[in-house]
Amino acid sequence: MTPTSATAETVQALLRSAPQSEAQLEQLAREAQTLPIVELVYLVETRPDTEAAILFRVLDKDTALAVFESLPAPHQAELISALRTQQVADIITDLDPDDRASLFDELPASVAERLLHGLDADQRAMTTAVLGYPREAIGRYMSPEVLTLAPGMTAGDALAHVRLHAEEPETIYLLPVVDRSRVLLGVVGLRRLLVTDPDVLVGDLAHEAVHATATDDREQVARRFFAAKLLAMPIVDGEGRLVGVLTVDDAVDIIEQENHEDSARTGGAEPLPRSYLSTPVLQVVRSRIVWLLVLAISAILTVQVLEVFEDRLDEVVVLALFIPLLTGTGGNTGNQAATTVTRALAVGEVRVRDLPRVVWQELRVGMMLGAVLGTLGFVVSGLVYGTAIGTVMGLTLLSICTMAAIVGGLMPLVAKKVGADPAVFSNPFISTFCDATGLIIYFTIATAVLGL
Repeated sequence: MTPTSATAETVQALLRSAPQSEAQLEQLAREAQTLPIVELVYLVETRPDTEAAILFRVLDKDTALAVFESLPAPHQAELISALRTQQVADIITDLDPDDRASLFDELPASVAERLLHGLDADQRAMTTAVLGYPREAIGRYMSPEVLTLAPGMTAGDALAHVRLHAEEPETIYLLPVVDRSRVLLGVVGLRRLLVTDPDVLVGDLAHEAVHATATDDREQVARRFFAAKLLAMPIVDGEGRLVGVLTVDDAVDIIEQENHEDSARTGGAEPLPRSYLSTPVLQVVRSRIVWLLVLAISAILTVQVLEVFEDRLDEVVVLALFIPLLTGTGGNTGNQAATTVTRALAVGEVRVRDLPRVVWQELRVGMMLGAVLGTLGFVVSGLVYGTAIGTVMGLTLLSICTMAAIVGGLMPLVAKKVGADPAVFSNPFISTFCDATGLIIYFTIATAVLGL
């Protein structure tokens, strides 16, 4: 969101003037405190580091924490280096353990260790537990602060327990029920406790929990979380013992990160670690240059194909006119199939074992698309350039659409099978592959039909 209010513009002007005096800083603080959190986050993300630090320092503690928690972890790490030691300590202490772990990932090891040792024993233990899981594991995003109930409690006792400890956990709307070894037995919703007779045992109220293991992949768990329409999900270890809970805000963050990553790679780039306007130019270049080089090298295949069929082009020059149309159609058809299958993989609608069904589906879709476009191509090009050229165009469009649809649907599944990110097989890569292959199909059909 871009700040548009007069107050936001005033704050930006004050920051640009590099306020130093106490009066200037007080004016900045007054103006900044009237802005909503979303505009303050935008300003901190998009202003230079020194200006962002000045703005952050004049905010009150609660507002500063709300802004800090809304920033991506890489941006948090950069802001930390520009803040006063005491302010850093206050922020780190108030963060949830999972948010703290994400921040520590971005900090130099020495800084992270110093901040970790500055925490009290309980907070340090919870943060260390979260840091012990791999970055892609859901355990890295759970909150270890969980309010649990025992099966032998009555509903009345359970409500009293919730009231006494309501400020400690991240959520109280879903309450795990565990035995003495913390093995998960089930869950109880807060609403059910409120409407149940106080003498009913919690064990009788508990129902089976939709849960995940701490080492499970974060994206798969987050997708399951939303598919089940949950507010919170218990996370257990390999022996079924409760170790934390995944809340809806953390699940949203995971999906947003995955979608951002997939979107960037589909476009042939790496995701930026922070907001676009605050990312240094060289970092933006690095995020794009690798894929551009890969695609440029792979595009040489297209040039080689044209060189092989150069004599056919010399004989029938009109064939060159249709090359952009055919390569564009093949690339677009492949991109559509790849995007559809990649999304289906992400939401669990398709699995690797469904590969034959996906190929069969895309074969039929490609042939139908090719039949429609081929018929149109035959009619239009036939009227202008003759029946022979129309036949070449019709057969080529039919063949290219069928091939591109199959390739586009197949590549994400192959990527998943070999453990790669399906989004890496991005649309530009598929376009380049379909360009070269489509030209081979085109000139092969032209050679046969026109007798070249």
